[in-house]
Amino acid sequence: MLRIKWELLLMAVICWQRVHTDNHEAKKSLGHVTVVVVGGTGDLARKYLWQGFFQLYSDQVGKGHTFSFYGGGLSPTEKGTSVLFEILKELACPLELSAERCALVKDQFLHLSKYHQLKTSEDYEKLNQQIKQQLEQEGMVEAGRLFYLSVPAFAYADIAEKINNTSRPPSDAWLRVVLEKPFGHDLYSAQALDKKLSGQLKEEEMYRIDHYLGKQVVSKILPFRKENKKLLDPIWNKHHIERIEIVLKETLDAKGRIQFYDQYGVIRDVIQNHLTEVMTLMLMNFPANLSNSKEILQNKLNFLASLQYADNSNAVVGQYQAYNGEVQEELNKTKDHFSMTPTFAGVVIHVDSTQYEGIPIFMTSGKALDERVSYARVLFKSDVFCVQDPNNVQCKSKQIVFYLGHGNLQYPAILVSKNLFKPELVNSGDWKEVTEYKDINVLGLSLSDYYIQSPVTPREAYCELISHVFFGRKDNFISAEGLLASWAFWTPLLESLSQVFPRVYPGGVANGNLLNFQLRGHEVAYSHEAVVNVINPGAEDNFQVMQGKYRSSEMISAWAQELVERLASDLLLAAEEAIREEGQFHLALSGGSSPVALLRALAINLYTFPWRNTHIWQVDERCVPHTESGSNFRSIHDLLLQHIRIPYFNIHPMPVHLTQRLCVEEDGGPTLYEKEITKHINGSSFHYILLGVGQDGHTASLFQDTKLENDDERLVILTESPIKPHQRMSLTFTAINKARRVGVLIMGKNKHELVSQLSRIKGESPKYPITKVQPKSGTLIWYIDYDALLG
Repeated sequence: MLRIKWELLLMAVICWQRVHTDNHEAKKSLGHVTVVVVGGTGDLARKYLWQGFFQLYSDQVGKGHTFSFYGGGLSPTEKGTSVLFEILKELACPLELSAERCALVKDQFLHLSKYHQLKTSEDYEKLNQQIKQQLEQEGMVEAGRLFYLSVPAFAYADIAEKINNTSRPPSDAWLRVVLEKPFGHDLYSAQALDKKLSGQLKEEEMYRIDHYLGKQVVSKILPFRKENKKLLDPIWNKHHIERIEIVLKETLDAKGRIQFYDQYGVIRDVIQNHLTEVMTLMLMNFPANLSNSKEILQNKLNFLASLQYADNSNAVVGQYQAYNGEVQEELNKTKDHFSMTPTFAGVVIHVDSTQYEGIPIFMTSGKALDERVSYARVLFKSDVFCVQDPNNVQCKSKQIVFYLGHGNLQYPAILVSKNLFKPELVNSGDWKEVTEYKDINVLGLSLSDYYIQSPVTPREAYCELISHVFFGRKDNFISAEGLLASWAFWTPLLESLSQVFPRVYPGGVANGNLLNFQLRGHEVAYSHEAVVNVINPGAEDNFQVMQGKYRSSEMISAWAQELVERLASDLLLAAEEAIREEGQFHLALSGGSSPVALLRALAINLYTFPWRNTHIWQVDERCVPHTESGSNFRSIHDLLLQHIRIPYFNIHPMPVHLTQRLCVEEDGGPTLYEKEITKHINGSSFHYILLGVGQDGHTASLFQDTKLENDDERLVILTESPIKPHQRMSLTFTAINKARRVGVLIMGKNKHELVSQLSRIKGESPKYPITKVQPKSGTLIWYIDYDALLG
């Protein structure tokens, strides 16, 4: 009986195919497409990919292409076939198909699908032969092959090599290989992966997928900006936007994914990719042509290049309380193992452009939070003061929300507050205006306070992107350049966070306000003290600032933060005194790592510092262009100058780059800087020079082998460093010892041995150039933190 029913169903399918073919006999065949899902029985394939390919097939059946589908895996054929068909039988019908039509299409899809073991090069070669044999037997022309790599990233290069060597289609057919994130762990690993893949596949053959770009709201950010360009252009800037928030909150934990998650953490998992892509679409320069993927890519690259440098001062991290136990269990770690992988992060980003200067971009994501929701919000400044009736629409927040789903609203939508403007519909065919509202609030406003538009028919992100791959559309995929540009921004922050202990939080609603964070100047910090200690590193003596003597001069010691605060305070006092007496304050700053914390403190905390009357000079400079990351001036600019209001003509970078050459004696750079010093500074005596000390005892760029015998009166010279870049420009000891005050900042345990050695030396030592710093009529103060002093 079952066999009869099966034969009747098969006959119906055949009849339907023939009728369908007759109806389209005038349509020219567009060729055969082979789809291979490598990892076709895995979790991602089960949840999303096969549904996406079934949707593609149901959309394309009868339109000119023929198809075959392969699920590839490591399991033997018999076992893999059983698993694959259990997955395929559970596929849901697309909403646009009737039940009867869906049954026919689904049966045909199952008939065209096969499992194929893909473990060795021989397996890939067999697959290639099977594809060619089918094409020959059925007299079909090959249109292309689509490989979807649903496998761990470490397997990409090996599989790409197998595809390249054994499974390429003929030259007149296309090859498209889809790659899932992660695309590397940082900039260096991403570059290495890109190098391996580009050796096997062309860039146009690779489709790096970020499923967020397939979400219906995300894919409509640029069309929304286009349709409402006249209304947005006047307000899409720093004069009107107060802040931007990009949020992805999850209630789930990382259980079951620990092996992956503990290597990556929340920033690598979702912020570096998903949330960064959303930010880029919102803020990149609008392309002249939305269908020009090259222009869109270039605008994305330009925007990523404009992001200001970020490190651990621009982020907070957390870890839900049960995470470490899950790591110990799933990774077989001992009970004393402690994971520092963050499961929560809050980051604030700034853009270095006149359009967005000063607008904070809050990005946050985490696991085990109070709700599942994802959105991007643009909050506008309010220019209305409501004396009465605060519930009037004009008194409420002005905002645009790209709501990606879940949360109170439950469906994807674009919301514009009614006190802003009435937006144009992004796509009148696929999108609709929502006019019936539930009695709920979304980000502080009731639904009736918004103009709302939403997709007519919800579509899964993978369905959208698989369709784009089929049609060769690359505008919603990650390019190699875009990937590396993103990693170039995020890698310094990730590196600086690698030794930061995450704040522990209990999870869910019990988190309360524990994860709230705020912007203080340009630094990010938690708003409330932690109630759970992440780690107890042992009791530390609670020393405050301590004063004493070191090498016969005054010494101030404290823990690093208190020491920097004290030094900043002393600089403020010195500046106020100099300005009272002479009307201006001349401060020379050294390069290297020593002054970094101080520059941050000056930029963020001392709002009363008299920058308008302060001149910034350099103690030393590497012979590289000022725009390069290795430049001391670039460091001073990024950490301090771009955050303060200081007259342009009060900034005095060392002239290391003259006549398109770097530090050439004949160009006279040192002489030019000497003339500038004598022109502006009375008696060439700086009010304050801040120095650091290298582990070898050098200071400024004055090293053990620096020859100074014939330069007794010179203020600036070219020197040679034992490490790259070798060429330097530096103030001389003559210039340093003329200063009214000289501060020497020494921080970190790695300087403890040096501090001990210097304390034993009386007078000068040729081995330690810092010992030649002896102001003639000024004051020398040593600022040494407890790590350097006590080890």
